[in-house]
Amino acid sequence: MPMTQTTTRALSMPPTGGPSTDDATAPATLPITPIPAPLLAPGTDGTHATATASERSLSILRAVAAAGRAVSLAELSTTLDLPKATVHRIGGALMESGFLARDLDERSFAVGPALRALALDTLNHDSTRGLRHEVLTALVAQIGETCNFTTLDRASVLYLDRVEAPWPWRLTLEVGTHVPLHCTASGKLFLALMPAAEREAMLAQLPLTRLTHATRVTAEALRAECERIVQTGYSIDEEEFVQGLTAIAVPVLDTHGRVRAALATHAPSSRMDRESAIAKLPALRQAAESMRSLL
Repeated sequence: MPMTQTTTRALSMPPTGGPSTDDATAPATLPITPIPAPLLAPGTDGTHATATASERSLSILRAVAAAGRAVSLAELSTTLDLPKATVHRIGGALMESGFLARDLDERSFAVGPALRALALDTLNHDSTRGLRHEVLTALVAQIGETCNFTTLDRASVLYLDRVEAPWPWRLTLEVGTHVPLHCTASGKLFLALMPAAEREAMLAQLPLTRLTHATRVTAEALRAECERIVQTGYSIDEEEFVQGLTAIAVPVLDTHGRVRAALATHAPSSRMDRESAIAKLPALRQAAESMRSLL
């Protein structure tokens, strides 16, 4: 697709080039952290019972959000030490309010639109959001290209923040935009760093839509790309998402070493080819390290 001045491309679609010269070690895959059961025991008075029901609802939401995938009723029951009937009843109420949603197999709970909106609002309205934005601003000043802060949102990439470089020709993707996993630098990074079983399940369901001549549209090609990303610790999009655009992304880890987000930069391929993109890795990784305490 030819570049135009301040072009907006807003996508909402479900979410892969060449040998690397970087031998950095990739971070660990995304673990699932068990959520402890509520500390309050069921009480006998009405006030205590209401508090316990609220804590159980929050515990279920925390468990599903922390898992990073759909979670079955049986798994929630075991993890939270709650009766299946209780999980079913509370889960049904949370689905009605939009905080949970049914997964494709209809037997598991996934994060719902209301919970995603709450998480995004929280990220964008606390004091650390401003600090993260300052890290992005400093990174743009250092490398001279637009930088993005993204996270995995089920089967796509969600833009949480971005800072534009002062170039007259650029691609604009607004905060809140979703882009695919299989053909973007951040998306391929998240895909590669998933646990293997989760990645295979994702590859089996993703519509691998061809967006340019360079888009990887087979699971086999994406698996090979994911192996390269795991070995090097970064991901490159060479005109796979938008014709004439190159991007590179690195993971942002939390203080426990879990992948929570990604930092990426993109630019017209005429200005940033593969070699010049890789040259920006030290600055990107330094910024990603600065983000660790701001998640």
